[in-house]
Amino acid sequence: MCRSIKTLRPPFTESVTEEDVRAAALQYVRKISGFRAPAAHNAEAFDRAVEAVTKASEELLGALQVRGGR
Repeated sequence: MCRSIKTLRPPFTESVTEEDVRAAALQYVRKISGFRAPAAHNAEAFDRAVEAVTKASEELLGALQVRGGR
């Protein structure tokens, strides 16, 4: 699932931008919703989901402790 989403933690990626995290969240929401771009009546729910996944992803990446190996 979502093979185009890259790993966003060291050592796979040294610097991660907010845009990187949001792009991954957008890909995830597109995949699970089945919509590349939602219809107008679903846009608000779609956008809320992208924001929620972005926030959860940022919290996860901020809390991870990466040790020696992979």
